[in-house]
Amino acid sequence: MSFKPRILIAEDESGIADTLQYVLKSDGFIPVWCATAEEAIAQFALEPPALAILDIGLPDLNGFELFKRLQALNQSMGGPEVPMVFLTARSDEIDRVVGLELGADDYIAKPFSPRELVARVRTILRRSARNGQNAGNASNASPAASASIHGAPHQIAPQAPPAAPQTPAMPFLLDNERMQIRYYGRLLELSRYEYGLLRLLVQRPGRVFTRDELLQLVWDDASDSFDRTVDAHIKTLRAKLKAIAPDVEPIRTLRGTGYALNEELPAKAS
Repeated sequence: MSFKPRILIAEDESGIADTLQYVLKSDGFIPVWCATAEEAIAQFALEPPALAILDIGLPDLNGFELFKRLQALNQSMGGPEVPMVFLTARSDEIDRVVGLELGADDYIAKPFSPRELVARVRTILRRSARNGQNAGNASNASPAASASIHGAPHQIAPQAPPAAPQTPAMPFLLDNERMQIRYYGRLLELSRYEYGLLRLLVQRPGRVFTRDELLQLVWDDASDSFDRTVDAHIKTLRAKLKAIAPDVEPIRTLRGTGYALNEELPAKAS
């Protein structure tokens, strides 16, 4: 018997909600529509979904606050981490940046392509399933078998080869055990994907990583639809680094190619 992943939708516009429900149901998911944040919290508490899609402009609570409350509820229930995606207006770049900084798995801009939405949902669920399996392997030290999270089928994907060890660039100090990075002596407040991106760049100064490589090594899935997500995370990383050292440009962009960490960084911030 095959199980259908349950997708929670928090969206107050009925037209958008109808489209979301239709495309998700047509692709084998069980959509659960909530027009308010209060209803979304109640449905989440009743049965945590495989994934949640949250509109930012809900009538009773903004999507960012709902995200925080659902995260807290998820942790209190002790179940697997539920991935969450924000719905944002295409013009509201600040919404996308804030959502990614909070730790959302992705954003979907309105108006959205139904096929792209379903592709993103499936990609996030595969990644979430692999991450859960990898965590289990680390704690149990036993061979992994096929598993599922909230009914989402999952297959084990090969791990990307680790980067060759090199001395990190001077202004950066990596603490892999605590998953922390200091920049010119100051601790950076990073989301999990920001940490993964910066750690990769810092370990290989000067090495150019394409967007596809960053997707594979940090998100564990090389999907073209996530190119904008990489760019958005690099943008938030640059803002955090610039807040500490305004005159230093540690991350270089190679147009049409990808990103690299500048090999010639000053020892002290001015």
